[in-house]
Amino acid sequence: MLYRTYQSYCDRLKQDMYFLTRNGRLSEHLVDKIILQLNRVYPQILTNKEAEKFRNPKASLHIRLSDLISHLQKKGDKHCQEFYRALQINAEQLYNDLPSRKILKTSASTGIDTDKEKYILTDRGPMFFLACFSVAAGLALFMYCWNPDPKVIGGAKKILGFSPIIIGRHVRNICMVYIEDTSRKN
Repeated sequence: MLYRTYQSYCDRLKQDMYFLTRNGRLSEHLVDKIILQLNRVYPQILTNKEAEKFRNPKASLHIRLSDLISHLQKKGDKHCQEFYRALQINAEQLYNDLPSRKILKTSASTGIDTDKEKYILTDRGPMFFLACFSVAAGLALFMYCWNPDPKVIGGAKKILGFSPIIIGRHVRNICMVYIEDTSRKN
């Protein structure tokens, strides 16, 4: 099993940069909201001068967004984390669709690489499961009915007598006959 190591917010932002800067992902309005949030709520993240630079309408949206992401990556992990927080607040659906989020979601609870796990778990088919389950259920029923204690056999009769839904009618009748024969022998 492969365990996923901790991925910093800067690494995640590198991974998500192409996704975020593709045309149509983030609108001009949304980028402005994120920049304003980083500037007003977290002035230590973006100063007024930096915010004006990244909100410059003369530059294309792609360039401004690429510059903003590069700037945040240079400043460190905390700054990248605040960018993700602003993105989540202002565009939650886009935030959930990020490639780094999908990787985190698929392996978050176990930390196991799910592509590898998929092959391990689907190595055997459903018939193998049914065969194992049938053997286990048959052994449990056999052990329960084979016990020489007459009280246990009476209990088995009661259980099998009230199980027409679980066990088919013909199978139930065969089991009942078998239990009665074994109880007469004792």
